[in-house]
Amino acid sequence: MQQWQIQLGELDKKMGVEVLEQSPEKVVATMPVEGNTQSFGLLHGGAMACLAEAVGSWAAVIHASTLGKVAVGVDINATHHASGRAGLVTATATAIKLGRTLCSHEVVITDEVGKRLCTARITNAVVDKK
Repeated sequence: MQQWQIQLGELDKKMGVEVLEQSPEKVVATMPVEGNTQSFGLLHGGAMACLAEAVGSWAAVIHASTLGKVAVGVDINATHHASGRAGLVTATATAIKLGRTLCSHEVVITDEVGKRLCTARITNAVVDKK
């Protein structure tokens, strides 16, 4: 079966997301801080959660595509450790479990010097295509 290839959605494009690597086991993408800040000029926590959702879901959909199925999100949580202030952030989704019915990925978001800004976990259900 041919693996699904990531296609940016409208929100991903508005946020400036760029995909660097894609596989069921690992998806890596960047996003600029500029344009994704809250009122105090810091990277918005919701923007980090959104980026985490994107990379984790993409990895799950790639995995599901190898089974002839699709993936749908069922849970996400994020812990914010530090504030992004400038430059690019990088999100790396790494597979925890790639199953036939569920898959989970850990997503780590870092700044340009490698400082961890956010840790998220996302779980997706692997379901039949409709």
